[in-house]
Amino acid sequence: MPTPSLFQQIFTRKMLICIFTGFSSGLPLFVLLQMLPVWLSDYQINVQTIGAFTLVTLPYTLKFLWAPLLDQYFPPFLGRRRSWLLITQIALFFLLCLIGRLDPLQQMRNVAYCAAFIAFLSATQDIVLDAYRREILNDNELGLGNTIHINAYRLAGVIPGGLSLFLAELLPWETVFFLTALFMLCGIFMTLFLSREPSVTLHKNTAPFYHSFTAPLQEFFQRKGIYTGLGFIAFLFLYKFGDALATTLQSKFILDMGFSKAHIALIVKSVSLWASIIAGMVGGIVMLRLGINRALWLFGAVQLFTIGGFIWLASYDYFPQIGNGELLKLGIVIAVEYIGVGLGGAAFVAFMARETNPLYTATQLALFTSLAALPSKGFGALSGEIVAHASYYSFFWICFFSAVPGMICLYWVAPWNAKQI
Repeated sequence: MPTPSLFQQIFTRKMLICIFTGFSSGLPLFVLLQMLPVWLSDYQINVQTIGAFTLVTLPYTLKFLWAPLLDQYFPPFLGRRRSWLLITQIALFFLLCLIGRLDPLQQMRNVAYCAAFIAFLSATQDIVLDAYRREILNDNELGLGNTIHINAYRLAGVIPGGLSLFLAELLPWETVFFLTALFMLCGIFMTLFLSREPSVTLHKNTAPFYHSFTAPLQEFFQRKGIYTGLGFIAFLFLYKFGDALATTLQSKFILDMGFSKAHIALIVKSVSLWASIIAGMVGGIVMLRLGINRALWLFGAVQLFTIGGFIWLASYDYFPQIGNGELLKLGIVIAVEYIGVGLGGAAFVAFMARETNPLYTATQLALFTSLAALPSKGFGALSGEIVAHASYYSFFWICFFSAVPGMICLYWVAPWNAKQI
């Protein structure tokens, strides 16, 4: 059978579905992160309360706790994945409409409950979308498919973080939330009319309830072996660690270099978005040709190089005046860094998806993504202490060397000369 052309691999029904999965996944999260704080600010809610609302996003980190239930139990319509997708997407639509009808001054507790439930349903939708995407994509399609999903996810933020805020200047907030919620209909359309239930052979579940939680881990270590499995987990911790750590203090670092908040808004945010999107698309296409293993090697090397951009910028210590030259330096460093983010992220997500078993896709992928995020979140809290006792220059060198162990792990978890898929 002849190998399909690049055009035929990109423009397929599966890749179109990945656009919808990314958009549906990103929209509710960015409502919570970008739209909700502005809405609360308009009601003169204090900054402490608005800051506390970041806790409602906790379900995104803890989603692996109930992912096993979605693998084992599902409603008797549309199938294992599409049934849960339809339920969560319809519920999100109505909750996004509902929260806009609440008065934060009089009903703050209800606002918090509603926001937390939106986060829970959104995280649940993410579990199912990630599993569904893995089950419909062949191994050689994972790189491009996950890249398209991630980029659509990022672009979804333009709705609540851009369009909705613009409309809020012209319309009541209740109307703005309703119009924003209408974009969830894209996901409902995908679930009902565009997607097909993946063909996965399921066995009748007669095991005890707790088996839903233990079986995915047991299967993983039986398939990989104890030492290989532990090496895989170490790789999850380490591959993106240095790169993610380098961006934990990004905004603070840029301000301390002498740049303004306007420079962050106009240069950093726009450059980082489009650099990561373009690089991610290029990375997805490259993976079609090279395979995931070799992409991890090449893109990991790019990540190492991009951390060097922060080291170079930090070597200037401080810019007393900001001119075109300084803005150009900042733009180059941010563009290069987020090229690394886009490339490395595309390969890393594809790799995690490839290592799951179709019987336990939701559980294993949710666990893998949570484990991968833990080190940078945990050690990121210490980044300020490092800078306070040393300097940004030293901190970014630490980030650089922190990225090296992840590259070393590639010798065992993704050998260059392994069969390319």
